[in-house]
Amino acid sequence: MHLTVGYLATPTGDDGVALAAALATTFGATVDVVLVVREELPDGHPGRAEYQRLLLERGEEWVARAVAALARDGITAGSSVIVGESFAQTLVDVALEKSSDLIVVGGARDGFFGRHTIGPVTGALLHSSPLPVALAPRGYAEDPDDNFAAITAAVPTRPGDDNPLPFAITLASAASLRIRMLSLVSAENLAEAGSAREVRQLQVAAAEENQAVAARALPDAPDIESLVADGMTLESALKKLKWDDGDLLVVGSSRFAAPRRIFLGSTASRILAGVDVPVIVVPRDA
Repeated sequence: MHLTVGYLATPTGDDGVALAAALATTFGATVDVVLVVREELPDGHPGRAEYQRLLLERGEEWVARAVAALARDGITAGSSVIVGESFAQTLVDVALEKSSDLIVVGGARDGFFGRHTIGPVTGALLHSSPLPVALAPRGYAEDPDDNFAAITAAVPTRPGDDNPLPFAITLASAASLRIRMLSLVSAENLAEAGSAREVRQLQVAAAEENQAVAARALPDAPDIESLVADGMTLESALKKLKWDDGDLLVVGSSRFAAPRRIFLGSTASRILAGVDVPVIVVPRDA
């Protein structure tokens, strides 16, 4: 496995590197730490070119420190400092060039500690990336996981929504991790079904179909624990879940996503805002 980490010399960047370290330790992955320097367009002012040169020099120092931190954990890591107009698009281009399996980033710093907040760069990745994106919650570097022990796949309960379970099973099988299938049911679904009992019946049918899809995709899949969390709202259902150290959550893309692209839907966005564990968002049909 190969990971590309979008790095900034900030606490957000440290969160992303910490998540990359836990993933690399779990899956035996190699890592590339990538820092993107915004392109300064020439306007005849000599200060712009000098400023960009200074940023490139500083960037090399910053990524070297991140690589050294990974090396202390026994992780093989390289680094790149690249000039680009768009941080997100440049990061995607580098990840594709290096045949990466995941892009790893930290979240924005203006949300609750331990939760996920979508900043401009993360938002761009979560609405365009052709590769899965792993997100570290705010403050993750202060108490990171040494490695991961279990993967939870948040599966859809409506026909047609993208199912991340096959991807989650592939990931879990690579490191012999426990896996569970999470279905979220709330009273918000009642308008579609008419009663709580009918909602649960729909959920069970969807869960069985999701398991069947996974079984067809991976005949040797491990045993899957099935978990249902319900509440009046999606947020209240999420609060009933217990997350342990070493948990990793996988969510899928919206039904409106282009094939092989991420498009974060409203449900996945609310899940991100309500959990304090690392999350991988998977492109549609990945």
